[in-house]
Order: sequence, then structure tokens, then C-alpha cells
Amino acid sequence: MPFSSFLIKPMQRITKYPLLIGKILENTPVYHPDHDNVSSALEKAEELCTQVNEGVREKENSDRLEWLQSHVQCDGLAEELIFNSLTNCLGQRKYLYSGPLVKAKSNKELVCFLFNDFLLLTTATKQGIVTFDIDAKPGILYKMYRYPLFLNEISVKIPSEKNDENAFNLSHIDKVYTLKTDSAAARTKWLNKIEEATTVFVETEKKKREKAHQARAQRSKGVGRLLVVILEGADLKPVDRNGLADPYCEVSMGVQEHKTKIIQNSLNPKWNSSMQFIVRDTDQDVLCITVFDRDLFSPNDFLGRTEIRVSDITREIQDPKVRRPIVKKLLLHEVETGEVTDRKSVV
Repeated sequence: MPFSSFLIKPMQRITKYPLLIGKILENTPVYHPDHDNVSSALEKAEELCTQVNEGVREKENSDRLEWLQSHVQCDGLAEELIFNSLTNCLGQRKYLYSGPLVKAKSNKELVCFLFNDFLLLTTATKQGIVTFDIDAKPGILYKMYRYPLFLNEISVKIPSEKNDENAFNLSHIDKVYTLKTDSAAARTKWLNKIEEATTVFVETEKKKREKAHQARAQRSKGVGRLLVVILEGADLKPVDRNGLADPYCEVSMGVQEHKTKIIQNSLNPKWNSSMQFIVRDTDQDVLCITVFDRDLFSPNDFLGRTEIRVSDITREIQDPKVRRPIVKKLLLHEVETGEVTDRKSVV
């Protein structure tokens, strides 16, 4: 037996424990004093087995993503695409499926990679790829053919024309790609994989929107309303490859939250976004303004935050020497540079 077989034996033993303990439990009478202990041991063994299997899947996913990082060239993107990283809204990026596809009109050969947040169409530096196995770690470089297609923007279906049972349509916003597989079974697998992934993506986004809507719907009557206009930002931290950022603000007070629009490629954005908040307790409520750089392939970059107590706002408004509505420049904290200008009033 080779040495490598001995290295894997401890893990194989772990997967056998639930079977062995299960057999013991089957032959242990319910009235036996060890029955509860054996039952508990089986539960813990199954839990351990699940953890080990999940760890193995995570390691395999990480290895595949690292291979993609060194073999897929994504030149031309505004932000760096790191495959083995967190996505913007779905947690850890997961590799789901890949394989060769052919554009029906041009017969252009593609190798496509499906992840839990986007579909990537690439071309190989070596043509004539009939099969593709990512776990074989092929020593071929791939170039991005189209900008990554986010799963909430695509759909797939079988063409109405039945002249090719291996083809399917991939729709992205206002563009349709007709792609061919090498078999009807491969087409079915691609359709299923893409539909499953898009459903998870869309449902996750839907749940987030519903949660935000519920938070707004739970507003109770307070002692007043705080009207806020986020006017602009200045000297924000540059975080993108081009030395700029795509900033927006998340403004919250307790569970109430609003967002400004995203301004592309700017360190001095003009938002002019209006919002209002229900004030429940002027002594306890705090208005929080957090600035982010909007990213597509990773969590949004933090550009600073600032907080203002509602009691301080009302105190300023009641001061006859202060001009109303209050317009203030607020320095952003936890970053080296940046400020936000807002306008506030209480009614």
C-alpha cells in the first residue's frame, strides 16, 4: 500500500464511525443503560463527519479558485477580481461548474465558469478544447471574453427552433447568446446549474430587500421626524485601480436605514439625496453616516463613518444664533481622509 493511502486513512475512519456506531445502536436494546450514550455518540459522529466533509469541500473550492486566479486573465476590469474571496452579497465565492461551449453563430470556442455570483465566458489560448476538467489543472491560460455576467441579470432557455437539441439561449439584459454544448445531457446540466444558481442569488437579494422593507414598516410614531439631505463628499479615500472610488452613503438611525445613489469614479461626489427618520428618543437616537465604495466582485470598501446624536442636532436647531436648516461638514472617522456635508432639520 502506498504511503499516500496511509495519510488518508484517518479521514476514511471518521466517515466509517457513523456506520459502525449505527450498527451498535441497532443491536442495543432501548432498555439497555448504554442505549442513550450510543445514540448520543452516533449524533456526534454524524456531526463530526458533516464538519469534515464540509471542510473538504471548502478546501476543494479554494484550490479551484486559486487555480483560476493564476490561469484566467481578466484584463480591462475597473476593479481587481480575486476569485478566492468574499462576494458582494453571498458570502464566500463558490465555484459551481465549468465546461466548453460554442457560440452558435460564429462557432467561437469558449470555456465558461459558473460561480455563485456570476458567469464568466473565456477563450482559451489553445483552441480545439473538446473537454474540460478543472480538477485536472490544465496548463492553459484563459482570457476573459465578456465582462462577467451577474446571475441576477441573466436567464437561460431552450430555443424555440428545434433544429439543434444541444443549443440553449443565454439572455443578459438586452443581449442574447446562443450557445451549443456537445450533447443534450450537457445542455441539460448547464441549464440546471445556471437556473439553480440564479434562483439562489435572486432569492438572497429578495430576502434582503424584504428585511429592509419590514424594518421600515415597523416604524412606530415617535416624537418627531429628522429630515436629512446628504449633499456631497470631499477628499474621499481612493481605493479603485484608477485612483478613484464609486462612493455611496448608508445612513441609519436604529433599524431605520437609507442609501444614497452611487456616484461612479469620484472622490468628491455630489449625492443630494433626501431622506427622513422617525425620532423616538431625542436623548438616545444617533444618526450614523457610513461611506462605502461600491464593488461588484467583493464586499464594498469602507471609506469612513461619522455619528451625530439627535440631542446635539435639536440643541443646535433651538439655538437662535444658528442658521436653519443646519448645513455641516462632518469629518469621516477610521480613515485618513474624507468628509461629508449634510443638511438637517427636525419637524
